[in-house]
Amino acid sequence: MKSSALNWNAWIVASRPRTLPAATAGVVMGAALAWHDGYFRLDAALVCLLTALLLQIGSNLANDVFDFERGTDTAERLGPTRVTQAGMLSPQEVKIGMAVVFGLAAFLGLYLAWLGGWIIIVLGIAAIVSAIAYTGGPFPLGYYGLGDIFVFIFFGLAAVAGTYYLQAGFVTPAVWWMTLPPGLIITAILVVNNLRDLENDRKAGKHTLAVRLGEQGTKMEYLLCMVIAYLVLPIAAWGGLIPWTAMLAWLSLPLAYRAAKIVLTQKGRPLNLALALTGQTALVFSLWFAIGLIVS
Repeated sequence: MKSSALNWNAWIVASRPRTLPAATAGVVMGAALAWHDGYFRLDAALVCLLTALLLQIGSNLANDVFDFERGTDTAERLGPTRVTQAGMLSPQEVKIGMAVVFGLAAFLGLYLAWLGGWIIIVLGIAAIVSAIAYTGGPFPLGYYGLGDIFVFIFFGLAAVAGTYYLQAGFVTPAVWWMTLPPGLIITAILVVNNLRDLENDRKAGKHTLAVRLGEQGTKMEYLLCMVIAYLVLPIAAWGGLIPWTAMLAWLSLPLAYRAAKIVLTQKGRPLNLALALTGQTALVFSLWFAIGLIVS
């Protein structure tokens, strides 16, 4: 396909829409907790959501171009189309798009910084740097098995606690506990991705945690992430941190089961479905959690 900066289809593919539920889940949970505690602010919640989506898209663009330049993305790739490797967009175009998206995220971040102070500026800079450094720069985090940790930090701790903090001005123990489910489920998305690409990454010298753990160890990591994410709810409810109606989030279990079944029994391209299902699980979990808090 001819490379063109005005090729909207290519830009949609590059943004990877199926990954966007991951960026939404933590913000939804943080906003729901703020609603439950009487601190909800629509402006803060919406700007948090838009910023999270832009950061996710920017990260996708960064991964697309930097994996290509490092030679990780080849014709043997089993995952969804990467536009740089496929020739749909040039590396320069993708880098320009990445800069524009991160610029928009930083612009929205100014409003969040006005609400939350200097700590939000630090968090925003760290998020952008980490998104680029996942596959780019002199020490690409994903190539040294550190991706899982950073995904948990930004999609769990930062997303939930940050969204709540921007509305309430502080963070409660309940909020810290609720950073765990989205952080773990979204980390599980990365685990599936790395499990699918395990052999290609090993050949390319990309030492993801999946490469280090091996196939069985990676499957165990996936199960632990998902099981712990769901067990946090009854533990927190038993301790009085959240209402029992928050257990409505367990209605997402059928999706989680379907994803886990594929992870345990399939390999290669079929894992792309598990990838999508795990992302859907994160979003559905957060939405039912929010409903549970609203009706409590």
